[in-house]
Amino acid sequence: MLFRSAGLPDAQTQDAALAGDSGDQDSGRLDSGLQDGSFVDAQAPDMSVVDGWAEGGTASIRDKASYPDPFAEAAVPACVLVATTTAGPCTTATHLDREDVSEGWPGLPMRLGIRIVNTDCQPLGGAMVRIWHTNAGGSYSGQTPRNDFCLLNQNYARDDFFRGVRTTGADGVVWFDTCLPGWYPGRAIHVHFEVVQGERSTRISQLTFSDDVITPIFASHPDYAARGPADTSVATDGVFDELSAERLAELTLDVVRMRDGVMLASKTIAIV
Repeated sequence: MLFRSAGLPDAQTQDAALAGDSGDQDSGRLDSGLQDGSFVDAQAPDMSVVDGWAEGGTASIRDKASYPDPFAEAAVPACVLVATTTAGPCTTATHLDREDVSEGWPGLPMRLGIRIVNTDCQPLGGAMVRIWHTNAGGSYSGQTPRNDFCLLNQNYARDDFFRGVRTTGADGVVWFDTCLPGWYPGRAIHVHFEVVQGERSTRISQLTFSDDVITPIFASHPDYAARGPADTSVATDGVFDELSAERLAELTLDVVRMRDGVMLASKTIAIV
């Protein structure tokens, strides 16, 4: 594998006080009762509240230090080995060690957190987590085994947008600044990931989103609405429809909207 660093600083994530409708502050942790797509008033007095989801790509992730830590008090689920799915034909040989994987592309900004644990629910430090996904238009980048299929524009072969790797700390967590992926025919919206420990690839799979979250975004968000809704839902996706409801839940990202309109998406992944 070829690694090169983009020289980006590590995220300085920290707990933030959350305010409810009454303005009273709670314990400063993510409310476990929040539903996908809920609004979280992360405390940032100098920042106005955005009405709806943000635009402008990762440049709109303006105050991530104030975002709540979705792993702080969230109960670790039964740490069942997460389901393996196909890597697909859109992989590349070059992995970029960087937190911001967008390369300046537009889209709904997404702060993506992945926590890696073992089947005893203990965090795994030192694991490399690699992600790759499409841009808002539904295209991958880079030199792939199937550029005819993976790239909407063959000039994208010179790029590496929405690809990157990070290594987990002692808490088992990695963070990426990215954008909500777009769709391409026959697939629900998804993010590929691979976990590597040492020289061994221990899990390859895909994370997805609830249709309840995705559908209104693709109906109205300026960076996605022109293409219209995805032609494939999670329920009809040829990869995800083979999983039981319980297994699919393990690969469905937990999503909350921050006060700046950024999507905070997170998941705990259990591997061997």
